Order: sequence, then structure tokens, then C-alpha cells
Amino acid sequence: MEDIDTLWAKTSSSLKDSVTTAVWQMWLSKLVPVDISGENLTLGVPNVVIQRRVLDRFQTLICDEMRSITGRDYHLTIEVIEELEPKDPVEEQASVPTHSPATSMADMAAAERNRDSVKLNPSKTFESFVPASSNRLAHAAALTVAETPGRSYNPLFIYGPSGLGKTHLLHAIGNWVTQNYPTYRVLYVTTETFMNDFVEAIRTKSNLSFKNRYRECDVLLIDDIQFIQNKEQLQEELFHTYNDLHAAGKQIVITSDRAPRNIETLEDRLRSRLLSGLSAEIDAPELETRLAILRSKASSARIELPDDVGHFIATNVKDNIRELEGALTRVVAFASLSGEPISLDLAQRVLSDISAEPKMITPEMILDAVANHYGLDREELVGPRRARPLVTARHVAMYLIRNLTDYSYPSIGKLFGGRDHSTCISAVEKIESQMAERGQIYENVNSLIHLLKEN
Repeated sequence: MEDIDTLWAKTSSSLKDSVTTAVWQMWLSKLVPVDISGENLTLGVPNVVIQRRVLDRFQTLICDEMRSITGRDYHLTIEVIEELEPKDPVEEQASVPTHSPATSMADMAAAERNRDSVKLNPSKTFESFVPASSNRLAHAAALTVAETPGRSYNPLFIYGPSGLGKTHLLHAIGNWVTQNYPTYRVLYVTTETFMNDFVEAIRTKSNLSFKNRYRECDVLLIDDIQFIQNKEQLQEELFHTYNDLHAAGKQIVITSDRAPRNIETLEDRLRSRLLSGLSAEIDAPELETRLAILRSKASSARIELPDDVGHFIATNVKDNIRELEGALTRVVAFASLSGEPISLDLAQRVLSDISAEPKMITPEMILDAVANHYGLDREELVGPRRARPLVTARHVAMYLIRNLTDYSYPSIGKLFGGRDHSTCISAVEKIESQMAERGQIYENVNSLIHLLKEN
């Protein structure tokens, strides 16, 4: 058997190639070999923080690398050795080549292609996600997948009701990978986009281009897979896409509003693939989590949120994070416009509708209400014309559909004549900011919300 230093140097080299530079420098480079006895391997770290992180996140990866090198299974022990100043065993290996300028240029070109192929929301990161008992497994699994794509939990299937953070985690994975693995191609799509691309490929006889787009990526993120039910050809294509990516060690992450076994008319062979990895459920957040989400959003916007106001909102909005954040936006906007400080009395006046029994609100109801409010035809609202009053009404309708229904941005874009989902994101964000600046916009949005919830 090789001595422990030589063995760990080889393992370190392999580990460094398997994780991001940030992960390596922050966690794994701090490991030093201490002892090996039979199948027991002891590594040292300088503090308990690194010890816990390595045991929680990287223990399996380390053991897998040791097995691939030695053909043996090792039991790993991590000891805290204070004042330890570990050297980087990989950097000491002369056999490890440094990156040449040519490689750097290639990385830059790959990163540029990656940016062109990904439409991610940069605000949806792991830092802006609030982990809690209701989503802890999904959050931890998503973070592990982002740090080591294709190595753990493949596929990762995240499911739960709309508005609880599934899409946020998809974007967080995509943002992490694009930032830390610049040569990786990340593709985020909704099931609707996947279906539209598939139909267009059939229509234009460009099946090869379609297959290349979906099967040559390193990380495939698919949102709202439940909409694939009753679509046999699309399930067939997804099945083969899954097989190609999984066989190549590429990462697949999928979300749905229900578990794979509860998606009706899903082919058994596709269902078995989706169940072969890790399924993580997200539940409705408990009161403490809802309060934490409100405080996080207020802090990021540099808003002082009184405890009683946060408690009032969190107590009355229980099942949907979008509506929770939307309620806070309305309170902040009114306070900004009126010049009043944020208080419980103000919140109760502004949000007099949120404690009422929730009603089912559909996009069609919203389109009709907005069209009537602005004196427009519904066809004009969803059509191509861009006159100023019409555009404002259209943006308000998009904002309301996003906050009062389960519709995703691509689904909203389809309602409005097939507009790109990035257009819808821009419209929603614009209305959010204008509500705090323009009294008329605030009044229009607030009165429409009251109307839709009461009628």
C-alpha cells in the first residue's frame, strides 16, 4: 500500500478537479492526512466549522475518490487540530499542469456561450433563499448539486405547491454553477418551453439542433414537469434526453407541484428514472419561516420592518411566498407614497383584504378586471400594440397574474401573445418599483387586488 501522503496527494488532485475553485479553497484544501490504518482514514482540519462542512457535504465525495484510486472502501474520520496550517498537496505536485493562456481563452469563450444559453434571475441565489424545516432537505440537496454537479443526487426532484421556492432553488443552482464552473453549459427551461422547442423542431425538421441544445448541456434545469402529463411524444423525448445526460454524468434537476408517483399518465419508465435520484419536498413555511422571509426581503431593500407588522403579514398570508412578499411590497409602497412610517395600523389598512377567505383567482378574471379598469378591450391588453396607457395596463396585468395566480413567467408570456418570459419579469419588477413612486400606479394595483379578492 502507498504511504498516506502519496495517497492523499492523488486523492486531493482528483478532488480539486471535481469541485469549484471556491469550494476547494474554502473547504477541501484545508484537509491534511493524519493517519491510515487498514480501512480507517483520519484527516485533520483546523476548526470545527470546516469539520462539520466536510462531514455534511463532502464525506461521500472523498470516499468515492479514494475508492476509485485504491479500489477499497474507507471509513473517514475528521479530527480538529488547532493551529493547523495545511498546505495544498495538489499545488505541490509537479505533475499537475497550470492553466495556459490558451485554456483561459477557451474558458472565456465557453463562458460567453454559457451566458447566451441561460436566462437566469440573478437575484435568486442561495444567499437570498431562506432555509427552514419546511425546505431544509431541498435546500441542502440543491446546494450539494450546485457544488458538485453530476456527482450526487442525480436526478434531483424538488416538489411542492406553487409559490414556495422551487423555482428559486433552480435559479440558485444555475447561478452558482455559472459563477463557479465557467466552462459548464447550464440550461434552465420550463416544461412549456421544452414542449414549444420540441414542437418547433418537428415543424422545421430541426430535430438534431433540438437534441444538441438539450443533450450537450452540463446542467439541465426543468421547471413544472407536471405539465408533461398526457403528452406521450414529449415524455418519449424527455426519457431519451434523461438517459443521454445521466449516462454522461451530467446533472438533471426537475421541479413539480407533486411527487413523480402522483403525476397522472406519466410513463412508468420515465417515472422510474425520476424516482431513481433524490426526491425532496417543500412544504408551506411555518410562521417563523414566513417572518424570516419578510425580514430578509426587508433587509435586502434596506427597509426597517417593525416586528408587529411582520407578524401581522406572516400570520395572515400562510401558503404562498409570492403573496407574502407581495403584501410587504404593498405596505412599503403605501408608506413611501403617503410619507407615513410603516406601522401596524398602516399595514392593517392597506392589507384589509388578506385576512379574508381566499378565493380562486384566474388569469382570465385578472385580464377582464384590468381591461375594464383601464377602459380597454381584453384583446388590446394581450395584443402587440405599445401605446403608453396600454403598456402600463399590460404591465399591471402581468404583475397581478404573477402575484395572485400560480402562473410562471413563460406561462404569462404565452397569455400575452407569446412574449418572452424576460419581458414579463421586467414588467413585474417595473410595477413593483413604480408602486412606491407613483401614487396612481399604487392606487390602480391596490384597488384591482381588492376587487379581485372581494368579487
